[in-house]
Amino acid sequence: MAETTRRADVAWEGNLLQGKGIFSAASGALRDLPVSWPARTEAPGGKTSPEELIAAAHASCYAMAFSHTLATNGFTPERLNVTAVVTFADKPGGGKMISKSELTVRGKVGGVSDQKAFEEWAAKGEQGCPVSNALRNNVAITVRATLEK
Repeated sequence: MAETTRRADVAWEGNLLQGKGIFSAASGALRDLPVSWPARTEAPGGKTSPEELIAAAHASCYAMAFSHTLATNGFTPERLNVTAVVTFADKPGGGKMISKSELTVRGKVGGVSDQKAFEEWAAKGEQGCPVSNALRNNVAITVRATLEK
């Protein structure tokens, strides 16, 4: 695989507490999304946040990585529903941090009926997820996996 790059831009006006920004991705898939400090720390009010974008990146990356793990074990998922919940918290000693990302996956995989095996593959999928690898050692990552029959 060739090395790839992705770009995102934000135009920010004002200070942290009262300011606001507009975020766009160079691909055109995300355009003119409003961001603000209150959207991070209070009610989103129709705005996004870096944490929500990390959650979206983590959930989608993990779904791809887990589907690959299943494929290398001879199975193609019919469906994987992945949710990532990212926590923005106070940092010990001051400041803020992203403290954890909790992945929850519910999947239907033809030919798989063993919940324990599904959980083991889910954990291996997390280890192969590039977003997990970027977060690891800085953010607590958990995976909960449920096999649907």
